[in-house]
Amino acid sequence: MDERLKQQISFIMEIDKLKRITRQSYITGAERKETDTDHSWHLAMMCALLSEYANEKIDVLHTMTMVLIHDIVEIDAGDTYAYDQTGNSTKREREVRAADRIFSLLPQDQARQMRDLWEEFEEGSTPEARFANTLDKIQPIMLNDATGGLAWREHDVKVSQVMGRNARTGEGSEKLWEYAKSLIDKNTGTNIRPE
Repeated sequence: MDERLKQQISFIMEIDKLKRITRQSYITGAERKETDTDHSWHLAMMCALLSEYANEKIDVLHTMTMVLIHDIVEIDAGDTYAYDQTGNSTKREREVRAADRIFSLLPQDQARQMRDLWEEFEEGSTPEARFANTLDKIQPIMLNDATGGLAWREHDVKVSQVMGRNARTGEGSEKLWEYAKSLIDKNTGTNIRPE
């Protein structure tokens, strides 16, 4: 096997570990929590089907690739729950270290491409990154609605926390953010605490 293929296969086998990373949102049916691979696949499908609602024209393949790789760093850094203030205070540092290690498994050109995509998502400064971040934020809202707010109740999440986390969600898609807000409103007081 040549060196390039060896590096690519090494990366592919390494990212299989993403299947082991459990998130806090439950899948529809609430029989288990989703994994990072469940989440990334779901976002990629959402991108393929909902890209027409992006506020700006986007490159769909670019955006799909971005959502597929955006959580790869959690192999090393772990999943940090959206409303965990302590975990979020060290999240960037942990994820940068993980990105350094994991993406370096690839051949140099692909390592740079994947790292750049990951940074683009993190910065949220392109139309593709803004739309990807919108999908990343509304998907857990959809799952919480589908499960009667189970994860929100388990973590005693307040509406103000959800709204604060989503302060920029509409930048990628106003239409999808309006939909997500309707789900938040629907769950306020019953499945998510008003304050």
